[in-house]
Amino acid sequence: MKDTVRDPVGETCRLPALGPLERGFLNRFQGGFPLTQRPFRKVAAELATDEDTLISTVRAMLERRLLSRFGPLYNAERLGGCSTLAAMAVPEPAFVRTAKILDAIPEVAHNYRRDHRLNMWFVLATPDQGKLTGAIRRIRSLTGLMVYDFPKLREYHLGFRLQLDADGGIAVRRIERDKAVEPLEPGDLDRRIVAATQAGYPLQAEPFAAVAAQIDCNAPTVIERLSRMLQAGAIRRIGAVPNHYRLGLRGNGMSVWDLDDEQVEALGKRIGALDCVSHCYLRPRRLPLWPYNLFAMVHGCNRDEAKAAATRIEAIVAGHCRRQEVLFSEAILKKAGLRFVG
Repeated sequence: MKDTVRDPVGETCRLPALGPLERGFLNRFQGGFPLTQRPFRKVAAELATDEDTLISTVRAMLERRLLSRFGPLYNAERLGGCSTLAAMAVPEPAFVRTAKILDAIPEVAHNYRRDHRLNMWFVLATPDQGKLTGAIRRIRSLTGLMVYDFPKLREYHLGFRLQLDADGGIAVRRIERDKAVEPLEPGDLDRRIVAATQAGYPLQAEPFAAVAAQIDCNAPTVIERLSRMLQAGAIRRIGAVPNHYRLGLRGNGMSVWDLDDEQVEALGKRIGALDCVSHCYLRPRRLPLWPYNLFAMVHGCNRDEAKAAATRIEAIVAGHCRRQEVLFSEAILKKAGLRFVG
């Protein structure tokens, strides 16, 4: 297990010690990292440093786990793949063993402990539906536990970035995503590029030349294909992926809502538009255990702030919600990029 999440009530968000270059890089390049032959040199000029210093800084931030990853965030569905959110009710004596089993399964990206009867929540991503079904069956077989899957039926919002200030404060800022402007039918070359970069970019002066060498290609072609995937929405963004727990954002709750089916579409759009919501999805109920159909992630420095965000949602759904809960993160069990290329 990677990180225990502590979120003392009422505590103010405080950053770990960050230098101006680390803070400037995080604030500016959680997306928008350039697709050029020597991107670190271009970014270094914007940040008033040099290429080698910037590369060393990014490497150190990864080693300190201030960043979860650095590189492209892929959209499995736009690349023809499948993903789902899943959960299990894991008995306490089997919890550590079960977490280790999931940690070793490459189809499992994120895995969290949450304060609920369904106490282990994870994301699965695979190249196709058959492999996704197979992965769920394999987890059931290895753990002996029921796996409840909650595939995305509708996405109302996905995306947020952190803004760090010089005084040690941290805030959540909403990301408005551009609509995809180009269709994309991924080919073999695209899949090889994804396989070579889904864990992150090589930290060297010419990262795309290094990727090209891995897949028997050339750097201009890698850059062109990555640019096409970005335009088509197959890449959500390119840049630093902050570890928001390590950076002080420790009140992270998955708020879930049992909303009237006739109203959920309109309500989901309104909830997804809130600046305190980073993810908002329509997902299936799993009755009788799970009556909720709308999932919205809320964040704060502590649980009080996250609960205040959930209160804003309550005001929107008043009269159309039968019940609701907020499942808080208690530990990060695994956090990796989606590894959906087999």
